[in-house]
Amino acid sequence: MSSYKRAKLKAKEEKEKEESPDHYKVVASLVNEEGEETSYNIEIPSDVTPEQLQLLCESVIETNEDEEPTPYSFYVENNEVTKTLYHAIKTAGLSSEDTVKIVYQPQAVFRVRGIAECCGTISGHTDNIVDVQFSPDGQRLATGSGDQTVRFWDMFTATPKKTCKGHKNWVQCVAWSPDGQYVASGSSDTQVRVWNADQASIACKPLKGHKKYVTWISWEPMHCCKHKVANRLVSSSADGTVKVWDVSLGRQTMSLSNHSKPVKCVLWGGGGFIYTASQDTTIKVWRASDGALCRTLKGHAHWVNSLSLNVDSALRMGAFNERGVIEGDVIETSLSRYEKLRGEREVLVSASEDHTLILWHPEEDKKPINRLTGHQRPINFVKFSPDGRWILSCSFDKSAKLWNKKGEYITTFRGHVGPVFRCSWAPDSRLVITGSEDSTLKLWNLKSQRLMKDLPGHEGSVFAIDWAPNGSMVASGGADQKLKLWRH
Repeated sequence: MSSYKRAKLKAKEEKEKEESPDHYKVVASLVNEEGEETSYNIEIPSDVTPEQLQLLCESVIETNEDEEPTPYSFYVENNEVTKTLYHAIKTAGLSSEDTVKIVYQPQAVFRVRGIAECCGTISGHTDNIVDVQFSPDGQRLATGSGDQTVRFWDMFTATPKKTCKGHKNWVQCVAWSPDGQYVASGSSDTQVRVWNADQASIACKPLKGHKKYVTWISWEPMHCCKHKVANRLVSSSADGTVKVWDVSLGRQTMSLSNHSKPVKCVLWGGGGFIYTASQDTTIKVWRASDGALCRTLKGHAHWVNSLSLNVDSALRMGAFNERGVIEGDVIETSLSRYEKLRGEREVLVSASEDHTLILWHPEEDKKPINRLTGHQRPINFVKFSPDGRWILSCSFDKSAKLWNKKGEYITTFRGHVGPVFRCSWAPDSRLVITGSEDSTLKLWNLKSQRLMKDLPGHEGSVFAIDWAPNGSMVASGGADQKLKLWRH
């Protein structure tokens, strides 16, 4: 046997020896996400698997016998237990003498299948597709483009359905109301227009008031709506103002003006506050009931580009479940979903040109909770996962970074060869997809923390991506003016 073969065989044996766990007992305790111990210290084998930990968890945690068991994922020092507890302990740098805290996190009962191929390329727009968004039930799709139109699409036949004309300049953003009745669009012509989703017709007269282009639109959460109908929305603009509109009245009801530079993003939170991010480096918190400025959040050293709340998915879907069906009373169902996801408080994450993200408790404090550093270039976009446990940030440094909800760094997704513009989460929070200037989409798996699928197909930058709330499909659009639909 040659020396090369002997060395190769020895390396293989050492690797197998390294991967085979030493069988010893571990003193461990089960801990929930808030850090509360739900079991006393117990002695378990080091080679215990996630399936066995699931059984242990079910025996310790009190549940309703009529309910389906909740699936859990398990972590040791932010390292997921994927093979055995031994491997997670080793990765975390712990020894057999340490008391191991096993953090368990509930997972979505339903599971979304990964995206494997493009199932439709649809022409129609004659300029860049800037924004795409599925309806809250996941059955309908709207897009906004530089060709000054908003389009509705038939996803089942992969054909254009309706074209809404009226804007006189680029459509910068589109947003579905949480009851799925309306789509609002904001444009460089300074106007906000609202369309009836079913007929793709004008719902009210153009909402005029901004003096420069509209940058973002956010609807009032469903559980805050009167008469069980979504009628109010808020828009931000490059003129430095934020305006609240009533669709039923067809006019502005409030104007919030305290920023000194363009407002890049606005979110209407579920606790009665509106959050705005500006190029003046600040984030402002406004009371939605009367427009009063509550506090100014300072911490960034450059423009604030993007905001996301840990309750984003609940605010988006309203009373619709993952199958796109409304169960029970609209307000009660929406409120229940929001409160469950919210926990003790809303958490806001902001992304900036200063290469950092900051976590906030905006309802009660103006001090940052945590500053997330690591990106080497400006951060374009940030998004909480649907379960509120993870954060993904997209940057001009050609990477996307994964963080947990406390702001602790988890991993970096590398693979794009151009700036990463957007991301969208699978509804079960197990997968996330990114789009880049390099014309590709990439699908990432949170469990393995690796690239799951490379999805080429676009012929230019990918500016917009959205994963349908029911998990059935992903839509993307960009500089090639083509809308692409992707499914398993």
